[in-house]
Amino acid sequence: MGQDLDTGESVGVGDVAAQAEQAMADIAMLLDECGSRLEGIVKTTVCLTGFRYREPVHRTMGRRPEGVPYVSAGLVVSALTRSEWQVEIDATAVVPADRADEARERRAARAAERGENL
Repeated sequence: MGQDLDTGESVGVGDVAAQAEQAMADIAMLLDECGSRLEGIVKTTVCLTGFRYREPVHRTMGRRPEGVPYVSAGLVVSALTRSEWQVEIDATAVVPADRADEARERRAARAAERGENL
């Protein structure tokens, strides 16, 4: 989806490629936080509000991760959660055990800096 995860604001309104780019950037950030990478993706599900958006979205997704094949399912739906969203990308990835431990430690350290407990 075209949403800035820090602000909750929609990104790329009217530009499905920009929304796909934002979605992939969000996925990359979330994977990094849990100790994985885009290369760890094993499956994606792409929801589009129109079949005409398939090519620009898949072209955008094809740039990341480059050369890594994964299973992908596509759906055309009548609407997404926000009316301005044209694409939503869901990714499933593997998290190597050693990287998961490191990521958990980084999250705990950031939470401690904010005075939170995990």
